[in-house]
Amino acid sequence: MGKQSKQEVLRSLVYESKPSRWHRLFILGLISFNIAWILRAWLFRNAEYKPNLHQVQKCAIENLHADTSFLDKATPIGKDEFLERRDRLARALVASEVDAFVLEPGYTFQYYANTSQIDWEPWEPEERPFLMLIMPLSSESGVVSAKTAFLAPHFEEGRVRMLGIPSRESELDIVTWEEHWDPYDTLLQSHLFANSETRGHMRKPRLMIDEEMRDFIARGLANAGFKTFGLSPEVELVRQIKSSAEVELLRAVNTGTVVAVRAMRPCLVAGLTEDEVRDILDAALLSVGFDLFFNIVLFEEDGALPHGGFVVGKKKLTHETMVVIDIGAHYLGYSSDICRSFFIDPAAKGKQSFLGSFIGTMRLLPDVSKAPGETLELHAEKLKVWDIVLQAQTAAAAAFKPNNTAANVDIAARKVIDEAGYGYGFTHRLGHGIGVKAHESPYLNKWNTKVTLQPGMTFTNEPGIYLEGKFGVRHEDIYLVKEDGDAELLTGRRALGPYDP
Repeated sequence: MGKQSKQEVLRSLVYESKPSRWHRLFILGLISFNIAWILRAWLFRNAEYKPNLHQVQKCAIENLHADTSFLDKATPIGKDEFLERRDRLARALVASEVDAFVLEPGYTFQYYANTSQIDWEPWEPEERPFLMLIMPLSSESGVVSAKTAFLAPHFEEGRVRMLGIPSRESELDIVTWEEHWDPYDTLLQSHLFANSETRGHMRKPRLMIDEEMRDFIARGLANAGFKTFGLSPEVELVRQIKSSAEVELLRAVNTGTVVAVRAMRPCLVAGLTEDEVRDILDAALLSVGFDLFFNIVLFEEDGALPHGGFVVGKKKLTHETMVVIDIGAHYLGYSSDICRSFFIDPAAKGKQSFLGSFIGTMRLLPDVSKAPGETLELHAEKLKVWDIVLQAQTAAAAAFKPNNTAANVDIAARKVIDEAGYGYGFTHRLGHGIGVKAHESPYLNKWNTKVTLQPGMTFTNEPGIYLEGKFGVRHEDIYLVKEDGDAELLTGRRALGPYDP
């Protein structure tokens, strides 16, 4: 071949210096990748996925209102039942050989007089004693009934009469005291203790003090000349045995609370925080007329502490999150206390748009549906523990029999968890009585060998396993001890699975 001309050589050099098409595409792709990476980092810092709270809330309330039949049989406690409670108490006081039972506004006052602490003092319990005394009276035929009287500041007498406390008398019997008097000595010197058997040199009046009584009042009564005693088993039994009306109220509020959790669960979506789930559930309960009491919502390792910690509320929900909700509400003066552990529904496997596919491929947004560090082994352990706790609850339910001890019921559940290798993770007692107050005696723990179950007692049944740094599981339902046969479930139905609590 001949020599190339100078012009051809120059043309060749210019052509070869121009970037090829593939080279240009590579540079463009590299620039796009860097822009995407920078955008991803910016989004992580400045943008968070925000679930539609209004939509979730609307869904939870609509699901709950689809069936509110749990309220149908619940009616307020009537006047006659309050009076009958005091008569039963009077008979227990005779058996306990005391002259009167004394209490101040609180749960026990509410049980006997239909007046709560908030009804009397919406601000706070104050230092001026307002006391109710229930005293046994015997008729000529030997029938024991209750005499009810009150100690109140003189300036509060009118307000006491306006409380609507159930009474057989046309007017309440109130001993009043002036602010410059000793209220306890005033009570001792009153007509209530004028009987010669309890004055002078015979003996000091014998008062049984309610467990909620503040110490300064108990000391004031003792210093004035009363002899004071703690609760006797006979007196405790009055509240422990529930009437049919009480059972229906407990059924309504506890079933309704469980139904509210169950109605909310399918509405929950990844990205919600513990606090947001709590608020959604609170609003649902308010929508059916329940009063809020407590609501503990815990995700994953937060649930490994049975009642959570001080720094909870911000953890975000994923499709692998073990959710533990321990919640109580009030309805017509009675308490619920239930717990459910569950997963939300799996993520839908729908067809993605081009933009959604691109964002997922480039990982421009955090995947809120997945829990960091979740493994197949961890998920399998969650399912295993969930089943073990349910088996433990089943064993305890079978032990709710008359004359069985409170200890034996706890041991029945504990044995199942011990044999499964998780005994170290069952860190609390099995349960407690429930009624006007969420936590009432008797208490189900393995040392409570002296208390035996009686027909009409109601209990929580709440075994749990807690693995610190990982997750917790607890199932809690309410049971009524029956005269014969199995205990009656007062929460509608138990959990069926981690996707159907």
